Amino acid sequence: MTTFRDTDTVGHIVRDHPAISRLFEQVQVDYCCGGQRTLAAACAQRGIDVQSFLAQLEDFATTDPSPDLDLTALSLTELADHIERIHHAYLHEELPRLEKLVTKVAKVHSDKEPRLAEIKDLVLAMAAHLTTHLMKEEQVLFPLIRQIELSATLPVSHCGSVANPIQRMELEHDEAGQALAQLRQLTDDYTSPVWACNTYRTLFDALYTFGNCSTGLTGTGE
Repeated sequence: MTTFRDTDTVGHIVRDHPAISRLFEQVQVDYCCGGQRTLAAACAQRGIDVQSFLAQLEDFATTDPSPDLDLTALSLTELADHIERIHHAYLHEELPRLEKLVTKVAKVHSDKEPRLAEIKDLVLAMAAHLTTHLMKEEQVLFPLIRQIELSATLPVSHCGSVANPIQRMELEHDEAGQALAQLRQLTDDYTSPVWACNTYRTLFDALYTFGNCSTGLTGTGE
């Protein structure tokens, strides 16, 4: 059984139990840039009873049916395979759906919520950038990583050192992280207005899931 302590840092809790991040998001506790704080300090800042929150963490860890994968135990090839199989597959399927949803909702409701036009532009731009980013990882970076693990010598690449595509991917991850922060602000933490129709609510729920998935990819967690 998992045991949490109020002296645990928020970042380490989420690192070891990624799915538990939803609880921190619900109470607006920053587990990314503020991940170095202890649970006690984070709860005190938000006016949350730490013992009550500890009980919620224990309950969540006990009932959550999805086991967390220890990414640190994977080889680089296994990690690349995991990212492609889970995260990339999700994005390849979900990005076109998000584009359709956000275009429809913005067209119908932007007169009542002007920020929808900006949300639409941001989502469409992110989708375009992510599609290109996924292609670079799948066609350049990941094959190079697999070659390196299989070979005793570093393979020759048109990109030069493997550090070059890695640095470029890290820069694009940072840019995506900034866009996600802007998206979260524009959507009021993915909160639909009371008057929202089902399509509107579906969009914001999809954006919430997209934000969580992309946070793992962009490395904006601790």
